[in-house]
Amino acid sequence: MAWSKLKQHLEGFLCPALYGRVEYRATSYRYLPDKAGLCYIMVDKKNVLNMSDITTLIRWYQTELEIKNDSDIQIPINNEEIEAVRIDTKGVVPEERLKVIARSRKISEYAKEILSAQSSLSKSNFTVVANKFLSTSIEDSIESDDILLNILALVDRRVGKKRILNMTEMMKLKHPIVQYFYELRLSTL
Repeated sequence: MAWSKLKQHLEGFLCPALYGRVEYRATSYRYLPDKAGLCYIMVDKKNVLNMSDITTLIRWYQTELEIKNDSDIQIPINNEEIEAVRIDTKGVVPEERLKVIARSRKISEYAKEILSAQSSLSKSNFTVVANKFLSTSIEDSIESDDILLNILALVDRRVGKKRILNMTEMMKLKHPIVQYFYELRLSTL
């Protein structure tokens, strides 16, 4: 699908409150056919999602340690995870230490997922993911591990107020750029 037609479809699905605020942009190289163009998302005339731009507003993690040391990340831990640690340690670890170990394990998993999602985003083709978004259900896009699919679903008009409000816990476990778009959508409710 041509970029102009794809952009028209994507903007047609934008939530009315974000229309004009969220823009999909692309650059192309007319005289360099072997050079791929760049696609990016702008919010309020600021480039928000472009992996190759160092001036982006969102923090991109380089290592697992950066994620573990980020105080903004809050990982909820449930009793099943604490119980799994208790079983693994054969019950010889004090109760307060079990929570620390469970949280550390969960942050490691979370860090690996974030780095994997970031690396796939940097290699992905915006138009391919956008076409996939247009051909899949909104539920699949929201639950996907793909950062770009999550973003496109969050700004979609088919995602209502009730669903947005019910996503709070799920969004805590998403990449900061997805959380940014979630907060943007919350601000329009």
